Amino acid sequence: MSGRILFLGLGYVASVLAARLAGRGWDILGTARDETGARDIAGRGWRAFVFDGSAPLPDEAWEGATHVLSSIPPGEDGDPALAALGDDLERRAHDLRWAGYLSTVGVYGDHGGGWVDEETPPAPVSRRGRWRLAAERGWMGLHDRAGLPVHIFRLPGIYGPGRNALEKARAGYRKALVVKQGQVFSRIHVEDLAGALELSIGRPRPGAVYNVVDDEPAPPHEVALFAHELLGLAPPPLIPFEEAELSPMARSFYGESKRVSNARLKRELGWRPRFPTYREGLKALL
Repeated sequence: MSGRILFLGLGYVASVLAARLAGRGWDILGTARDETGARDIAGRGWRAFVFDGSAPLPDEAWEGATHVLSSIPPGEDGDPALAALGDDLERRAHDLRWAGYLSTVGVYGDHGGGWVDEETPPAPVSRRGRWRLAAERGWMGLHDRAGLPVHIFRLPGIYGPGRNALEKARAGYRKALVVKQGQVFSRIHVEDLAGALELSIGRPRPGAVYNVVDDEPAPPHEVALFAHELLGLAPPPLIPFEEAELSPMARSFYGESKRVSNARLKRELGWRPRFPTYREGLKALL
């Protein structure tokens, strides 16, 4: 199967999927926020458009498009893709075979380390989580109102080449590792995420919501310690959360703890992660 896919925001995750699809004969189009980003996209041989949320895209960006994926984050004023491109998406709903929106597991809020799945009612506690939930509902509104074949993907922390605990360990990123009792997070290797998106493209289920996470939620300090061990580096000291001097943003990072299930993704799409835990992922990156 091949087609023409328009990436709204061709960043870290989207670039990995775009490269996979391009290798299978797909036409790739993508947006960047400025001319510099657009030149980077064009340098990879793909069609590029500048989109900063202030105006719609030209018609040529949509011509022949069969699929669309948005990874543009919302802000206080909402989702810029929906605000500027909602009318285009609605008009072209029946020309598109698949539409994806990358959201976050932050929409679930805090569950004290308990398990959540796609049936768990969203209850975001952070501003960003609330913005994401509002964006999800906007995209699903296009599905309900116009028949846009929307799929929502809720993502955890994403790691991969150039963006991982090994890089941070090498750079001496952490002077100390904060330990909060019972704190766990989910994560996903970018290649496993791209694989999940590709499977969904091949087996559309408009209206579906998927958690794309690995098999083992883990405390962040354990991941950092493992990275130092792999590199043969002395680990930073451990410091209890209660004693750590953290910025308000860093402290809010520890305000949510949950274990996110990927059972639906495995059951409905047959997805199996190449890197089921951070251990396999970091070893492969090393």
